[in-house]
Amino acid sequence: MTTTAPSRPRLGFWAGLGWFGISTVLFRRRDPIVGSLIVTDRCNLACRHCAVANLRKVDYPFATLRRDLRRLHAEGVRLLLLYGGEPLLWHDGTLTLRDVIAEARAVGFGWVGVVTNGTRGVDLPEADLVLVSLDGTREHHDAIRGRTYDRVLAGIEAATTPNLCLYMAVNRENVDDVEDVARLAASLPAVRGVSYNLHTPYPGTEALALDPEQRRGVCARIAALIRQGYPVVNLASVLPWIADLSAPRPCPQCVVVEDGEQWTCGRCIDVPGLCEQCGFSFAAELSLLFRGDPAVVAEVVRRYPSLLRRQSRSRR
Repeated sequence: MTTTAPSRPRLGFWAGLGWFGISTVLFRRRDPIVGSLIVTDRCNLACRHCAVANLRKVDYPFATLRRDLRRLHAEGVRLLLLYGGEPLLWHDGTLTLRDVIAEARAVGFGWVGVVTNGTRGVDLPEADLVLVSLDGTREHHDAIRGRTYDRVLAGIEAATTPNLCLYMAVNRENVDDVEDVARLAASLPAVRGVSYNLHTPYPGTEALALDPEQRRGVCARIAALIRQGYPVVNLASVLPWIADLSAPRPCPQCVVVEDGEQWTCGRCIDVPGLCEQCGFSFAAELSLLFRGDPAVVAEVVRRYPSLLRRQSRSRR
């Protein structure tokens, strides 16, 4: 079977992203460019590090999602991520997440990604990137997420479109597995790379947080993987900032929306003191990028286009 990826964005989309970055640095703009839309907070797992799933246990109606998509686009967001809970659980009658992606395209988003736990399948050729949570080797992933490792890996191996990225949250349980996940990413044809985040200690999950020495060690190991040529999508220039939690935050160029409610950067901003302990690497990277840090700008220009560009290859 052949699966065709969506058509590439027009030149105007890339030019618009470039102008956004340049004008944000020059004029200190605070407009958002990356938006995360939570389509449902329902989840079929009970991961030990998660504190935001199954709070309302609702799938937001398609009309609500359409409203929020239009709002995000009107605010200037052009890079969209669809989140849960588990977003592939979402439905509204016969409508599924694929219909939400199609609506996002119709609204005008030039790039659409999905973040999933991978237990509901990962073959979404409609998306530009599918970030699949894989938290270490089978032993540690299953200890954190329940016995799902084999199911997730089977879905990845069966994927027909090479638009996947492994997504690992590093904590005290799986801290020794960083290299294993990079090697796995390099071995899977449908996987473009791996993105690492450090655990953000939401209330009730503090025991999983890395101590300062562990953070520095993990970031040094990720940097070594990048130097060795593994397909790691983290920016090496930002890792020292992540290691000592010194990246400027929150990042105004990122917003999160759930059922009409909006947060700058992430929902952790509502928990006193948690923003300062955030381990979300992408927010740190964007924050430094849009402040014009020379090393970060240079690395983004060199490495990001290959990640954002849609891949038209397919497997039979």
